[in-house]
Amino acid sequence: MTDAVSIPQLEFIFAAHVTVDPALNLGDVGKGGRRIVPITGGDFSGPHIRGKVLPGGADWQVLRSDGTAELEARYTLRTDDGTLIYVRNHALRHGPPSVIAALAAGQPVDPRSYYFRGATFFETGDARYAWITKNIVVSTGEREPAGVKLRFYQML
Repeated sequence: MTDAVSIPQLEFIFAAHVTVDPALNLGDVGKGGRRIVPITGGDFSGPHIRGKVLPGGADWQVLRSDGTAELEARYTLRTDDGTLIYVRNHALRHGPPSVIAALAAGQPVDPRSYYFRGATFFETGDARYAWITKNIVVSTGEREPAGVKLRFYQML
């Protein structure tokens, strides 16, 4: 049987640097350790979109017993032309225990040594940016001591 649908390709949309405060640790909530990481700001830019990450969002995390972090970040972007875009990113992060321990200790780690991928959804009422709300977007992440570097790709 021939596949009538082509294999999806990825097109770069933008990169973001998101700054964060230290995590709030709620302890074990039955399915793992719950943490809330406040988002304090940042910036983003790409070929057709750029602006600031607004403070006030957060990344709600569950640290599973198998070493995997389930991440759910929600925050708002403000483009350079004043448009507000809501972001909802669901991601997984895992790697060798020594690498995850180094990340937790705030040490720099080669981003190729662990897995950090997400599925991202956007909402906006501005027709100029409706394109970003109508596509499947995937992301890659790189954890830093006081932030996260993210790259977003539209699936074609």
